[in-house]
Amino acid sequence: MATMSFDELNTRMRIFETAHDHRVLPGMFTVARLDGRGFTRLTKEVHRFEAPFDPRFRDLMVHTTRHLMQNTGLSFAYGHTHSDELSLLLLQAERSFGRKLRKWNSVLAGEASAAFSLALGHHAVLDCRISQMPQRQQVLDYFRWRQADAHRNALNAHCYWALRNEGMSQREATARLSGRSVGDKNELLFRRGINFNELPAWHKRGIGFWWEPYEKRGINPKTGEQAVATRRRLNEEALLPVGAQYDALVQERIDEAEASGD
Repeated sequence: MATMSFDELNTRMRIFETAHDHRVLPGMFTVARLDGRGFTRLTKEVHRFEAPFDPRFRDLMVHTTRHLMQNTGLSFAYGHTHSDELSLLLLQAERSFGRKLRKWNSVLAGEASAAFSLALGHHAVLDCRISQMPQRQQVLDYFRWRQADAHRNALNAHCYWALRNEGMSQREATARLSGRSVGDKNELLFRRGINFNELPAWHKRGIGFWWEPYEKRGINPKTGEQAVATRRRLNEEALLPVGAQYDALVQERIDEAEASGD
């Protein structure tokens, strides 16, 4: 068999890497969702974070979300995190990596895993999946869905650990909550001195992130005169609204991002 040149071999083998390349279509809204792989064991057995919510774990997820929005080379209009997951809305005009889905998935998963692991000081993995949505309303529905999931998970988690702390086993606590309504679960907590409505908002709604402009004062190095420059910073909001007000917040983030072209 004749020896192929490097260029011939490269062309032949690249086909196997790129045969299934898919690109995000123009004009699509794109949301990346990442969540922890094996985080139940990591947080309950290896590091024993406080249950059901630990500010230290929250801060790790906040750190990871901020890292992705600031350091991946991708541009985002909005970010949200709750529990062990985070969601990022990419700009419609994002062109990085030729809009290849496999690159966006791998870059985001790799960067998130590295950022979280370094901050924790222990090996951790987050995976990524990307949703393409043709309509703006679907984006609003998506983030409403994730916030509703945060609320449901928070209620279940507080109920479960209230029962576990009374001595119930995993199986007993799970069975006790099976089929219970939202009202029943709120009553269960209330009887134990916990008013679910008064718990921290980030337990129930997650935390949102978006870019905001601000004015920075300084000295013009050429003229020596005072000058004001417009910069941007990543805003972090732990008191997110709900319902239609939350839709309006996300809608405004999309409008601002499209207007600025960031």
